[in-house]
Amino acid sequence: MKLLFDILIGTLLLLIFIIPIISLCFLIKFSSRGSVLFWSDRVGRNNIIFSMPKFRTMKSETPQLATHLLENPESYYTPVGKFLRKYSLDEIPQLLSVLKGDMSLVGPRPALFNQDDLINLRQKKGVDAIKPGITGLAQVNGRDEMTISIKVGYDEQYLNTLSVKADIYILWLTLLKVLRREGVSH
Repeated sequence: MKLLFDILIGTLLLLIFIIPIISLCFLIKFSSRGSVLFWSDRVGRNNIIFSMPKFRTMKSETPQLATHLLENPESYYTPVGKFLRKYSLDEIPQLLSVLKGDMSLVGPRPALFNQDDLINLRQKKGVDAIKPGITGLAQVNGRDEMTISIKVGYDEQYLNTLSVKADIYILWLTLLKVLRREGVSH
């Protein structure tokens, strides 16, 4: 049921966002050098690495690290990058990963390939057995403002309560958080 929900809602969202997607592609392309999409190596279900697309918000030479680990993240943003992140617009291309089957709409956010502490703790708690999501329980409860152990605690709670009803609720909360720009530190 979750897979069907992901495909139906993912397709619907892509159709709804087609004009903004095209507009953002032009905005990114003409405001900075480099490709429109950034492909990030992420850890998926069962710790399998996959390439996740995002709209590029950072300069091409930015190291592949979590933003909070960069020495001066502000210096790496493209002219429109901060705006895209502020409103989570950089996440829209991940709908392609949902349709491809690498991700779900709701689940634990996929770790970067080099976030060993997060990957190991998720594996220990069994969270690696489910697909990562565009949004999740941790994102609606603090997003960038929590420790890894708290984040994995929310991921484990989600694992234990998997349902389409829970996904709908988390998607609704995500929309509210994005509109209010809550929990975003970069």
